[in-house]
Amino acid sequence: MPTSRDSRPVYSTDTGRLCPECAQPVAQCRCQALARAAARPAGDGVVRVSREVAGRGGKVVTVVRGLPGSETELAATAKALKAACGSGGTLKDGVLEIQGEQRDKVVAWLQARGLSVKRAGG
Repeated sequence: MPTSRDSRPVYSTDTGRLCPECAQPVAQCRCQALARAAARPAGDGVVRVSREVAGRGGKVVTVVRGLPGSETELAATAKALKAACGSGGTLKDGVLEIQGEQRDKVVAWLQARGLSVKRAGG
């Protein structure tokens, strides 16, 4: 026997996709934003910049963890930092990945903005 949760609509032709929890349009959903904010730990206030190669076919990636701010602030920071480094990158789950060996540029850029930065991993 289906429950009321199983019989909720998941799509509306007027508004598009609906949240499975609150049945509101995804753009207006508050429960998803709260879940994303709760999923990301607050951290210790130190931004850590490291270099990774593993799992990327030998390509070097500069990884930035612990950046403060909301998702929109992180996206703006990521865009500005990628432009300052002159390379591409991505933002995944609050972790910024910048293509190439960019640790020196990233650390200098973040310190110029008043953040506490540590080079992690050697």
